[in-house]
Amino acid sequence: MELRDNPLGADKNTLLAELTAQRVEHHLDLGRGACHLAKSQIADVVVSALQHFHGIRYRLQAWCVMPNHVHVLFQLSSEQRLPTVLHSWKSFTAKKCSDILGTSGPFWQKEYYDHLVRNEGDLRRITQYIVENPAKVGLRDWRWVWADRSLGGHE
Repeated sequence: MELRDNPLGADKNTLLAELTAQRVEHHLDLGRGACHLAKSQIADVVVSALQHFHGIRYRLQAWCVMPNHVHVLFQLSSEQRLPTVLHSWKSFTAKKCSDILGTSGPFWQKEYYDHLVRNEGDLRRITQYIVENPAKVGLRDWRWVWADRSLGGHE
């Protein structure tokens, strides 16, 4: 059942979505799973893919490659669609990373978590979350994190 089909009402659906997102983030931040993204060569592939169409298909505002997941804050150009951009990133990086690792099969999970940025406060809060995520889980001097300086990041 999708949240929009839930008879709880909009306020309770929003709260349910926020609680679910917090729980997912908590489990990701525990560093469980394969953690292939902690390998420099793999993280570099992902960063390169994110940066490849910056300024063309989208405008990157912040990103962080964590050991087992990725956060990306970006604004799509008017002719682009979120599923298309995400599929492009995932399919390209899955092929390259699997070649590097000598593995086959799925590299990324099919689903993704997206959030609509509604205002300047959301933008700054999400940017701060992305930039601070590595330190929050004990990753010191983590080099796979970036945010636009105008949003409080470092280039």
